[in-house]
Amino acid sequence: MLHTESRATYRCLASALACTLAFAFAPTVALANAAPGSPAVLRTLPDFSALVENHSAAVVNISTSRGGARVQLPQLPQGESLPDFFRRIPPFANGEPQRGVGSGFIISADGYILTNAHVVADTEEVIVRLTDKREHKARVVGTDRRTDVAVLKIDAKGLPAVRIGNTDRLRVGEWVAAIGSPFGFESTVTAGIVSAKSRALPDDSYVPFIQTDVAINPGNSGGPLFNLDGEVVGINSQIYSRSGGYQGVSFAIPIEVAMRVKDDLLKHGRVHRGRIGVSIQPVTRDLAESLGMANPAGALVIAA
Repeated sequence: MLHTESRATYRCLASALACTLAFAFAPTVALANAAPGSPAVLRTLPDFSALVENHSAAVVNISTSRGGARVQLPQLPQGESLPDFFRRIPPFANGEPQRGVGSGFIISADGYILTNAHVVADTEEVIVRLTDKREHKARVVGTDRRTDVAVLKIDAKGLPAVRIGNTDRLRVGEWVAAIGSPFGFESTVTAGIVSAKSRALPDDSYVPFIQTDVAINPGNSGGPLFNLDGEVVGINSQIYSRSGGYQGVSFAIPIEVAMRVKDDLLKHGRVHRGRIGVSIQPVTRDLAESLGMANPAGALVIAA
């Protein structure tokens, strides 16, 4: 029989072991202090399972065939100040030079789909595969290369459609998730956070990109970027990489930009843009010094 002191020691050890095991397997993590001097707060990591179960059916796989050579990685112009390069995520080439794979998502129950323009550029045939394995031949309603947005249409009814979000409410540091077909692996889910908003990239002045650290690879092109409410806030479009694959920085077209382009394509067949006859560039330190400014600020407006 254990003495009182021994029983007390045993209970303490058992309690300590139980607490250790509970902490090791609990789905919580100690995050950074909420404010200087305040204690660390235990918060639950996001669970994306409900989002995937409720909304992945509206994400589609897009297979394309084209008569030209193997799908290439379109590279945006690179200046000397850019050590790496920006790439539009290519449709994943599946071994046959004339075929590629991308992603897209259904925006209406009657079969309208959004994807990237470069996914369906110069294609002879576009096939959309739903998550239930049904396949439909798609018609390219219209494309806009400047924003890299395309609208497709399939002949189907009663389809699951995504909910459209609002990037004005999107916050830097917020969790987001991508669903797509990287390397042809359909319905793949990756997650990360919003790294920055309104990011300007070379030759893409029409798009204030959402920057994230969500893993995006060839085949993710045109797939949706979801917030935790299950709303689409962007279209995954570009990566910043030395290798051509994901290296921690990816970019999505804000959904408002895509929806405005979609509306123009459906109504007019092309996108209408206004011109004011000027060009605008940021004021760099060198430019500020040449203009006699104490600090670089504002923008330089030049009559075109």
